[in-house]
Amino acid sequence: MKYALTILLFLFVSPLFAQQNTTERPLIQFTGIITDVDSNTVVPYVTVTNLTNKGQRYAANYKGYFSFIAHPGDTLLYTAIGYKDLLLAIPSQINDSKYTAMVKMKAEIVNLPTVRVYPWATVEEFTRDFMSMKIADDDYVIAARNLSQESLSGLIQTLPRDGGEIQSINNRLNHDRALNKNMVQTNPLLNPFAWGKLMQSIFKGDKARSESN
Repeated sequence: MKYALTILLFLFVSPLFAQQNTTERPLIQFTGIITDVDSNTVVPYVTVTNLTNKGQRYAANYKGYFSFIAHPGDTLLYTAIGYKDLLLAIPSQINDSKYTAMVKMKAEIVNLPTVRVYPWATVEEFTRDFMSMKIADDDYVIAARNLSQESLSGLIQTLPRDGGEIQSINNRLNHDRALNKNMVQTNPLLNPFAWGKLMQSIFKGDKARSESN
């Protein structure tokens, strides 16, 4: 009988404690944006772990935005690749059902050890490659080769004209058109003097042939 009364009291008292705990810790809609502390750019796909609420995990989207239900005073852990872990707590005193925060994360710098790469396995291979290596031309030889007649002729044939050359050609053509616009080109077939000279040359040719005969 004693154990039965104890169980009944426990069943009646447990909802009261649960209601009291719920009243003391209300639920809020916690939202925020995660950015880099140095560049203010968004940090995408950050994992947010609520350590107070059984380690529940949430993920921010590609714009660094997140939103989930939490309690005031919950401790949150922010983790992302390339950034240091950040541990923050929601304020305990919140007078609204919503809370928004701007979270700043610090990029993690990883110093890798120095690696030296040796392309030659032995000293003999290095000596052989060094002796057979072709020495590059110096600046004077390169400049002389670029300014040679063959190089300049090839560039003239292949390079397109620039704006100054095109403008000069257009100005010269416009000048020639302005000088010759009042000059009328005559057709020699419509010139009677030309026909007279032609007939005269024909008659002279016929006369010379008849005299020779």
